[in-house]
Amino acid sequence: MKKRRRRKRGCLQAFAMIGGLFCIAVASFSIAYGIGFKPDVVKEIERELTAPEEIPFQEVVIQENEIGQKYYYRQLDEEEKLIYREILEGVRVNTEEIYIHSSDAERSNEIFQFILKDCPDIFWCDGTISATSYEGAEPYTVLKPTYTYGGEAKEQMKAQIEAQAFQCLSGIPSDESDYNKILYVYEYIVNTVDYDLEAPDNQNIYSVFIHQRSVCAGYSKAAQYLLEQLGVFCTYVTGITSGGQNHAWNLVKCEGDYYYMDVTWGDPVFQASEGEETNQFQLISYDYMLCDDTELMKNHTPDRDVVLPACTAMNRNYYMMNNMYYTSYDPDLVLMRMNNVTSKGGNPTVLKFASDALYEEAHDDVFQNVMKSAAQNLADWYGLTEVRYQYMDEPDLNKITIYWQYD
Repeated sequence: MKKRRRRKRGCLQAFAMIGGLFCIAVASFSIAYGIGFKPDVVKEIERELTAPEEIPFQEVVIQENEIGQKYYYRQLDEEEKLIYREILEGVRVNTEEIYIHSSDAERSNEIFQFILKDCPDIFWCDGTISATSYEGAEPYTVLKPTYTYGGEAKEQMKAQIEAQAFQCLSGIPSDESDYNKILYVYEYIVNTVDYDLEAPDNQNIYSVFIHQRSVCAGYSKAAQYLLEQLGVFCTYVTGITSGGQNHAWNLVKCEGDYYYMDVTWGDPVFQASEGEETNQFQLISYDYMLCDDTELMKNHTPDRDVVLPACTAMNRNYYMMNNMYYTSYDPDLVLMRMNNVTSKGGNPTVLKFASDALYEEAHDDVFQNVMKSAAQNLADWYGLTEVRYQYMDEPDLNKITIYWQYD
């Protein structure tokens, strides 16, 4: 039977800044043109006129070496790096009003969102914020983040996350290769977490480590959290899918090259939730376990909030590493690899082709000839009078997957 997959629904909440830019100059402009005093404008004028002579800017104790490798932080100039550190300092201790050296409320909110992308450990802030900027001799902005957890509850949840992460990371030696660390984290999350749109805390890592149910935001932040502790570069990327839904995934660095990784789309529970047909052999999908721009951009479009590095390598792609990736079509080689799988009673056989043209070249011959030869070999080896197998034909991914049955 022929099965075609489709991907659709996204899982990332879009965060919006609440608030705006208010100052005496703007208020005066409004009055002069007869707009009058609006309550929110009056409030901001009063605040400006009664502001303390010394602005209580957020004290910064965070050291450069603590956050210097964070991807979004590195995209900022020195002035904005100070703003970033001020916001991060305040968020870490649940400061209700964070005073920062900025005159631009909108940009302050963007930097706040960068912090949430850089710091997957921040689970107690839901991403919404009000930002009000003030003009004057020393311009500044006041941020009011929304905190979902604080005090003892926050500390207890943090300890739970750290304990679960420690248990996870104890399963892999610290001197393993980048590739093996990335694969370990990828499979750990897929195998322990179920995709669930109704999961509590699904925009943060608590949903992954404690509830073990999440959506793409939780999956991607958990991967980032674990890989950073393993010393592997990993950051959080947002964008949209080909269906126009919000989505999140990761950018990682493996053996010196940048790759994309989408753990969510590796989960068979996610595949089922998207309406994809599944069977008893349904396994982890590795299509986005270290892929390049070409592969990702078929159905992912990253946001343009920062410039992302080019991902041009495929040499650490999962299928490449496991002899499932084809840059040319050789039917004898394909048959040999099918035989290698079936002779060991294994599953599945995966044929991942490097391009649309190569997939089209191989497609009919695989189904009409090679697959039948492999099935006959299986029958001969196991003494079967009939061989059954299922396959998934995914032209959008240039991939054919075959699940063999041995009885």
